[in-house]
Amino acid sequence: MEEDFARRWGGPVAGVDEVGRGPLAGPVVTAAVILTDAPLPDGLTDSKQLRPDVRERMYEAICRDHIVAVASASAARIDTMNILAANLWAMSRAVRSLAEQPVGVLVDGRDVPAGLLAAGYRGAAIVKGDARVAAIAAASVVAKVMRDRMMELHAIEFPGYGFETNVGYGSAKHLKALTELGPTPIHRRSFRPVRDCIEARAGCKQT
Repeated sequence: MEEDFARRWGGPVAGVDEVGRGPLAGPVVTAAVILTDAPLPDGLTDSKQLRPDVRERMYEAICRDHIVAVASASAARIDTMNILAANLWAMSRAVRSLAEQPVGVLVDGRDVPAGLLAAGYRGAAIVKGDARVAAIAAASVVAKVMRDRMMELHAIEFPGYGFETNVGYGSAKHLKALTELGPTPIHRRSFRPVRDCIEARAGCKQT
C-alpha cells in the first residue's frame, strides 16, 4: 500500500503509529518509519499480536535497516492538551524528526495531524493500519518497544505499581497501589481513576 501512495504523491511515505493512549500512567509514544529497500522482518504485523522477544528482534532490524524517528508526549502534556491532541502533537514531532522527510504520512486510526497537513504533507488515516500497512506495522513495533522500555525504567523509579508488567494500564495491582500510595508524577491526572484517587485522598486528609 505504501508504494501506491508513494507513486500517487510523488515521494517517500512514512507510516505512523502510537502506543499508550489508554494507560493511566506514562507517556504516549509515537513512531514514524520510512521503509527502505531492505527486507522487512518476517511476520511483521500489529505489535500487539507479537511476543515481546519477537518485537525486540523486529525493533532492532527496523531501526538498523529503515528510517525511524520517535517522539512522546508526557503525562503532563496529556493532562494539558487531552490525549488525542497530545498524541497528534507527538506524531507530528516524530515525522518532522525523520532524517529523510516524506511527502506524506499513513497514520493508523482515524486522524492525521492537522499540523502536518497545514505544513504541506499529504496524509491518509487508515483504520487498523497496523495490520494492513507494513510501514505502520513497523512504526507500531518501534513505538511499543520504546514505551515498554520507558515504563521499565519508571518501574525502578516508582516501585510498587507494577509498571514493569502493566506498563501503566489499570491492572488490579496498579489500581490497588494507586489507592494505597497515591499518584506519581507520571500519572495522568485527567484520567478518571487517577482523578478519583486524588479526590478520595484529599477527602481523607480533610476528615
